[in-house]
Formats: sequence, C-alpha cells, structure tokens
Amino acid sequence: MNYLLSIIAGALQGLTEFLPISSSGHLLLFHDVLGFDFSDELLFDVMLHLGTLVAVVVFFYHDLEKIIRGFLSSLVNWNLRNNYNQRVAWLVVAGTMPAALAGYFFEDFISTTLRSPLIVGIMFIVIGLLFFVFEHLAKKQKDIQMMSVPDSLIVGLAQILSLVPGVSRSGITIIAGLSRRLKREEAAKFSFLISAPIIFGAALKKILELPVLNGADFLMLVLGGLSAALTGYLTIKYLLKYLANHSLNIFAWYRLIIGSLTLIWFFFLA
Repeated sequence: MNYLLSIIAGALQGLTEFLPISSSGHLLLFHDVLGFDFSDELLFDVMLHLGTLVAVVVFFYHDLEKIIRGFLSSLVNWNLRNNYNQRVAWLVVAGTMPAALAGYFFEDFISTTLRSPLIVGIMFIVIGLLFFVFEHLAKKQKDIQMMSVPDSLIVGLAQILSLVPGVSRSGITIIAGLSRRLKREEAAKFSFLISAPIIFGAALKKILELPVLNGADFLMLVLGGLSAALTGYLTIKYLLKYLANHSLNIFAWYRLIIGSLTLIWFFFLA
C-alpha cells in the first residue's frame, strides 16, 4: 500500500507544484488525512520536488540552455540591453535570489512552525481571493523579455511567501507577475524558470543530510520521484496552453473550496 501511496503522492506533487494550488499544502494534507507514513517526511517531500525539477529541466531544456549561455557570456561581454539571453539570465538570477536567501536562513523554522492544516486552509483561501483580484485588475501586456530587474525582484520577493504551506510557489509568483503586467502564460513560465534553482538547492541541502535508508524506503522515494517527474512534465505542457486563453478563476474557486473543507476538517473532524 505504501508503494501505491508513494506513486499517488508523486502524481499529486507533479500536478500541484505547477498548478497554482500549493504542492506543500496538498502533501501536508495527504500525510495527515491518509496517514501516509515515511521515515523522514520532509525528505520524501523534497525528493518529490526533485522529480518536478526534472520535469522543469526537460520541458524548458532549450530555454535553460540559452539562460546558462547568456549568463556565462555576460561575464565576458556584458550587454544586457541588446543580448536577449543575457537579459533573461539576469532576470532569472534576480528573481531567484530573494527566495534562495530566505530558504537558506528560515526554511527549518518555517517547515517546523508553519506545517499546520490550519495555516494551509487559511492560505488556500487568501491566495484564491487574490487570484480574483488580480485577474480583474491586472493589465496583461508584457512578455518576459519586456520585464525589468525591479519586476523580477518583485516576483522573487513574492516567491519567499511560497515557503509557507498552502501559498503555492506558482500561484504567488503568477500573482506577482500579473501585478507587473505580465501575460498569464508568461508569468507562469517565469515562475517555473525561477523555481528550478530553488528546488535544486532545497533538494541538494536535504540530500547532503540523507540518512541511511532501508531498501523499502529507497524504492518509495524512487517511485514517488518518477511519478512526480512524469506528471509534472504533462502539467507544465498543458497549463501553459490553458493560461494563454483562460483565467485563473477555476483555480481560485478550487482553492476556496479546498481551503474551506480543510478548516472544517481541522476544527470539527481532526
């Protein structure tokens, strides 16, 4: 049964990491409601995130290659104004740094203090309401190459909030992108690009602290990671197409419903 639950958890991670509905919140509820038990719960969640990192790298391989080449060329011949690859590379760097620093210094505090169904339920509802607000108010005009460094920093600062379970990395960064007049699909794409270094850093930090695992636990990690990678790739592919012509309202309603059910469960059934 735990092997099957590992695969289900991986699929849940692959869906919710990129859909703006919070992977950390869903995984926390998955553990608590179904009683799924792993010897190191946070390690399991990190390995699922590693699976979604694989999905990002495979899907955006050509974009990431250009970003890396742009970054390296900027070290030799700085030309952000006229070199698209350099410009996007440094926008990604600027968008990544705030959450990287916050995660390094505060991840342990957040992961132990705020891992509560109460926090998850509240954040589901708050971010859902923000979707409605920014869908109504935001002017969706800009592509990634039209972003400024301040735009990127604002999206990066918003990504810090994704450390709180229930917020959603993609959700809060898409909201921040909309606030800077990015088109929905462009805000989502930039969100995914700046998530890659954060996911990699978090996974690497946890892997370096890897405990000795028995064969069954190791197989559960592998199954969960593969499931997350496959589901994540498909989610990215179809979400970007969806956002090009549809609003975030369906995700807002979903968050309001799940958030309300979570609070009911927490106060009356848990």
